[in-house]
Amino acid sequence: MVPMTPTVAEAVEEIKQTFEGVPVVARDDEEGGAYVRIEPVDPGPPYAQRETWIGFRITAQYPYADVYPLFVRPDLSRTDCQALGEGMAAATFDGQPAVQVSRRSNHLDPGTDTAALKVLKVLRWMASR
Repeated sequence: MVPMTPTVAEAVEEIKQTFEGVPVVARDDEEGGAYVRIEPVDPGPPYAQRETWIGFRITAQYPYADVYPLFVRPDLSRTDCQALGEGMAAATFDGQPAVQVSRRSNHLDPGTDTAALKVLKVLRWMASR
């Protein structure tokens, strides 16, 4: 078993600071990265469920690897009864049902594109849909 790299551990701490007051659970992925879950977060007004967890894996290659994909509760639905739409599909995260939110960072800058920032960007994107 390989513990989280120092860079991954720092990313987890930044996430905890960014989401201060919200429980953040992180566990080693046994490859130097971590599985992270933040709960609760608000996915925004398009969704019937105004609280969800958001989970993702930070790989040992972080910050040179994107935090992708992210996952939310499996029963997420829209208030307008439409399909969740592009970039969202049924999946599993860490062995449990989830909705995968596919938002890749095409021009990743390891100096500025932090894991915490990625989570915030995805939540903003979800709320804007």
